[in-house]
Amino acid sequence: GMAAAAGLVTGLAATAHAQGTIPIASIGPMTGQYASFGAQFKAGAEMAVADINAAGGVNGKKLVLTIEDDACDPKQAVAAAGKLAARKVRLVAGHFCSGSSIPASKVYADEGIVQISPASTNPKLTDDRAGPNVFRVCGRDDQQGGVAGKYLATRFKGQRVAILHDKTAYGKGLADETLKAMIAAGLKEVMYEPFTAGEKDYRALVSKLKAANVDVAYLGGYHTEGGLIVRQMREQGMKTILVGGDALVTQEYWQITGEAGAGTLMTFSPDPRKSPAAAAVVKRFRAKNIDPEGYVLYTYAAIQAWVQAATA
Repeated sequence: GMAAAAGLVTGLAATAHAQGTIPIASIGPMTGQYASFGAQFKAGAEMAVADINAAGGVNGKKLVLTIEDDACDPKQAVAAAGKLAARKVRLVAGHFCSGSSIPASKVYADEGIVQISPASTNPKLTDDRAGPNVFRVCGRDDQQGGVAGKYLATRFKGQRVAILHDKTAYGKGLADETLKAMIAAGLKEVMYEPFTAGEKDYRALVSKLKAANVDVAYLGGYHTEGGLIVRQMREQGMKTILVGGDALVTQEYWQITGEAGAGTLMTFSPDPRKSPAAAAVVKRFRAKNIDPEGYVLYTYAAIQAWVQAATA
């Protein structure tokens, strides 16, 4: 059982050092409802490690990649972080959800492991840093919320806007920053409503929105809930526009909504696929039938940044 497993891990670590390899990891939701983002992390990390190893590795040593799953669950994230620490990984490219990254960062800080999140946007991750080794390569909720709030106030001036959030570190953080910016830009919300993630039926929430004659629903949350909410709005004959953040940037959103999702708006940092600097790597992803959407290139970049630092 556990003793055998522990023995196995130590054994692996010993061989790793003997062969002069460097263990690193990427961690995110490989299972569960946000697994499409875990798949983005995995694709980006695997390509980064293959490219770096093909170019001779890091200071003459090859990288060995572990992919770990936290299912976007804070407890599982901390447990998985402990597993990675026991494996003596030097870098963790993760986590995806801020609700996972923030508690796990304390483990990495204690163990002196560099953590670079490709996707966690809650400002607390780096404002209340657990240690000097905690970083991100993505933008932040206050930046994204600032853009969204101002846009809502201008584009939907005088209209009825509801702010919804899923109570997570990411969802509530983003919704609150958006609301703050929207009010500052002169538009007050008609409704501020938390909901529970992971449910299949949001008809009660949708009925509330309908009763309040909401023109625009801003969602602080993930694509799975967003997709269901927009579908259930259309089923009730509502034309309400859904506006969300970077967690809607996955093809899976459209698989959930079908036609119902048409007209959805979302914020995201400039698409890294369009960057001239990324053209060659984008081409290699596409040759492997991987669309480097969302956080694929962010994960690639997190590992690349660490390699540059380690080499320097």
